[in-house]
Amino acid sequence: MKTVPSKKRKGWKLPPPPAVLVFIYLAVIVIGALVLWSPLSNTTDLSLSDAFFTSTSAVTVTGLAVVDTGTTFTLFGQAVLIILIQLGGLGLMTFAVLVFSALGIPVGMPQRIILREDLNQSSLNNLTALVRVILKIALLIELIGAALLCVVFVPEYGWVNGIWQAVFHSVSAFNNAGFGLSPDNLIRWVSDPVINIVIPALFILGGIGFIVLADIWNKRNWQTLSLHSKLMLVGTLVLILWAWLTFALLEWNNPGTLGQLGSTSSRLWASWFQAVSPRTAGFNTIDYGNVHESTALMTMTLMLVGGGSTSTAGGIKVTTLIVLILATIAFFRRSKTLHAFGRSMGSEEVFKVMALTTMSILLVLFGIFIISISHDGEFIDLAFEVTSAFGTVGLSRGATTELDTIGRTVIMLMMFLGRVGPLTLGFFLATRSVPRVRYPEGKVYLG
Repeated sequence: MKTVPSKKRKGWKLPPPPAVLVFIYLAVIVIGALVLWSPLSNTTDLSLSDAFFTSTSAVTVTGLAVVDTGTTFTLFGQAVLIILIQLGGLGLMTFAVLVFSALGIPVGMPQRIILREDLNQSSLNNLTALVRVILKIALLIELIGAALLCVVFVPEYGWVNGIWQAVFHSVSAFNNAGFGLSPDNLIRWVSDPVINIVIPALFILGGIGFIVLADIWNKRNWQTLSLHSKLMLVGTLVLILWAWLTFALLEWNNPGTLGQLGSTSSRLWASWFQAVSPRTAGFNTIDYGNVHESTALMTMTLMLVGGGSTSTAGGIKVTTLIVLILATIAFFRRSKTLHAFGRSMGSEEVFKVMALTTMSILLVLFGIFIISISHDGEFIDLAFEVTSAFGTVGLSRGATTELDTIGRTVIMLMMFLGRVGPLTLGFFLATRSVPRVRYPEGKVYLG
């Protein structure tokens, strides 16, 4: 007698990759907060909310702080911060793949898909090779940076503490985190050539993108570089030069910033540092609470743009800005394709950058709106803090430490969304479906 086969139960399905990525980052933030909250990690009675804020800022490599890092945390706590910064900067799935490879565990398709989302890639090809390149480049640059910073920190703090200061600042700078061990960040070294060269070099290399660094290392010829690398290099150079000149012009005679520096060289060094730092680095050698509102607005623009794709930086990315500009130029030229360096880009790239930019602007405006309701402070200061958080920069005009619980929650949410990525959030919330009906075209009047 034949039995009628029963219907198969629907098995548990793995959540979509963006959702898994969100949960992984959340889990690391919670674990990091609990470890930082423990008496082993801090020298004061650190509150759990401060521990969560610090852990979120470290994992999202932002650098906004509500406590003094150097005096609040023990050596163990500072080491935990460095680990969180490294995990967040290079990508959590990067380290997971490294562990899998070390244990001889094959990296399956689900893990590759999550890794692709974490590294902001469109293809599954050569992801494990990219992970190895990322780790090699990161460790080499951080080691060189720490060795060079020892020239400054060892004479001032001694061998043991000086080496630790150099290592901490090197890792923090390369990962564009902005955490420092001094209460005034790097203001005391505003005129020091080593600090003004090594620290910016670290967060430029970290923010330009591992794909670009690997492309330069492998090809070493401008003509053979990929379109992405060329756009990143040219865009980064233009933004830095424009910001350097603009900051110097706006702040040259400001007694609260450049005006208090005696020599022209000191003012140029300070202008250079502040031109590069808003690209999601977060270190500062002047007090941003004293800059003009015009300078603050320029800095907010740089923070929103950020660095490069597949990098330790945040923001909407330099290539996104370039594609938007190219699309605008193509529109006025009545061209249907974008062209740059002898290559063309299709409408898919335009749609992607439009979605990313739109979501980013809406999220920043939403954050500013909520925080302006909960906190009665200067609008420019609140907008600056929200933009800094979303761009995972860490620069501050002093408003973060004065925020209430709602305000801190908004800043933490902005840091998290800025790191995980607006597009990842969009993919997580969207429902993908194949359209069954093709509607006739309609006319919409624009402009």
